[in-house]
Amino acid sequence: MAQAPDLFEEEPQPDLFGVEAATPVYRPDPHKVRERLEKILTEVRTAHELPWGRASLYSTIFPQLILWLPEEEAAQLCFEFNVEMERLKAA
Repeated sequence: MAQAPDLFEEEPQPDLFGVEAATPVYRPDPHKVRERLEKILTEVRTAHELPWGRASLYSTIFPQLILWLPEEEAAQLCFEFNVEMERLKAA
């Protein structure tokens, strides 16, 4: 007895245009990234104590944002951010 075909087996969808579409790659504008990082640094520099509501958020996103900048610039901004966070932790 022949085995019945699997009606739920997925077949690959044929390429309708003859070329495979490339997955778009997102690259943020470095100028906008710098603006955002400077805004965060300004807020951290003007804070008088750590328990302001954004400390945890900024500690998470700042290291992610600097990845979009040249290595030396990113290192300097990260250093400045860490100095300010340490100052707030000591306050």
